[in-house]
Amino acid sequence: MIITNEEKLMYDVMKSIYDSGIPVSFKGSMVLKACLIEAGYTENTRHTVDIDGNWYSNVPPTAEQMVSSLQKAIDAAGIPLKVSIYRMYGEGRSAGFELADPSTDEILFTMDIDVNRPLVESRVYEIEGITFRGFSLTQMIADKVAAISTDKVFRRIKDVVDLYYISHVVDFNGEEVLRAIHESGRSIEDFSGFTQKPEQLAHAYGKFRFSPDVEKPSFEELYQTVKTYIDEVLPQR
Repeated sequence: MIITNEEKLMYDVMKSIYDSGIPVSFKGSMVLKACLIEAGYTENTRHTVDIDGNWYSNVPPTAEQMVSSLQKAIDAAGIPLKVSIYRMYGEGRSAGFELADPSTDEILFTMDIDVNRPLVESRVYEIEGITFRGFSLTQMIADKVAAISTDKVFRRIKDVVDLYYISHVVDFNGEEVLRAIHESGRSIEDFSGFTQKPEQLAHAYGKFRFSPDVEKPSFEELYQTVKTYIDEVLPQR
């Protein structure tokens, strides 16, 4: 599996945050890639240009505190990046950070951090000597299943793609997934968009871009694989 230079840099940043003790648990594509590599998945997967995580704190941190903490962690690791915040967190909204080359101000990638969401199952990962704390694979499956159970599935086609990848490395456990969804404060809807509007889903998938080095499966293969994989939690008709 190819890890791009940008992704290597993002893993370095994740390690610096973990080493600093900042209470962040990572999620999203960067953690999923580590899971897949750990499970022996060798095919190239979609690349990403951002880091996602949850920040836990007894006292909600200010924007200045978050930027200062992240910058100190990155500086301590000797990573030449400048951190700035462009979106403050709020109800249903994550904090958004830009990480830029300090010599050119070019934004290299972004980081979306939710603050004080419900605690979820996490674990420590290690990939090529880089250690960080991230969501468990069950929790990531749960988040993706919850997302595609709603009509947001047409805007969250990447979650369908990720479930396609995951289906190759781990069996689906509906009971555990439903428990994880409940414990994270989320809910599951009726999957009407996913199950009843495959033409619209195919259209959304057609617009989803893969890097030239990543094979894009046909929509039919993707859809049938994921539908079969999560069948245990789909409405039975």
